[in-house]
Formats: sequence, structure tokens, C-alpha cells
Amino acid sequence: MNDKLTAIGKYNEDFNNYLPYNIKSSNIYQSNGLEKHIIKRHPDCLKYIGFIPQIIANPDYIGINPNEKVTSFELVKCIAENVQIGIKLDAKDNYLYVATLHTITDSKLKHGIQNGRLKKFDK
Repeated sequence: MNDKLTAIGKYNEDFNNYLPYNIKSSNIYQSNGLEKHIIKRHPDCLKYIGFIPQIIANPDYIGINPNEKVTSFELVKCIAENVQIGIKLDAKDNYLYVATLHTITDSKLKHGIQNGRLKKFDK
């Protein structure tokens, strides 16, 4: 790992009940580059960057992006909008990090629930 990472949350081992992984509790990191990514790709979502620790600690939905080939998962929190973060495992250095943050529509959320991609996270 490098010094450009900040711990912003803890992996909740209860996530393993919803994911095909057995990840041990560990920190989840945010890189300095995440804000640049959001500004470039999802500028309207920059206002939610401060909610990332809350999303990790208390997500409403959890799921897997079937298009991802690496160990990763998604967490969704319904705030004013449905805010989704993508978390990936850095296989080389073995740490979890927030790779992206964006909003999803109500219809995309409902579709994800209906097709099983997203599951209600029961705290």
C-alpha cells in the first residue's frame, strides 16, 4: 500500500453472507485519486463523497457487478438519491479500496433487486 490511501471504513464480515467471498474484517481505503475520478466521470455525485464511510457502515443494498472480473462488490445507500459505491480488492497488495461512486435511478435499483444482482442488506 502507499501513503496516498486513507482508511475510511471497515469491511463488515456480515457482507460475506451476501457475497461469494470470505473476506476477513479489514480497513477499506480511499485513494486521493477517487475525487479526481468522480469529478471526471460523475461530477454531479461529488456532493456524496463525504457519505462514503456511512455507506460502508450502513448500506441498504449489497451486490456484485457481474461484469467485473476481479474480487469486488457494490454497496447502495438510499439518501436523497440512490448512491452506489464500488469496492475492489487490490490483489497485488491485498487491500480493499473504493473504486467508484455514482448514483443509480430508482428503476435501476428495482431492476437490480428483481434480477438478484442487489440484495437488501439486513443489518
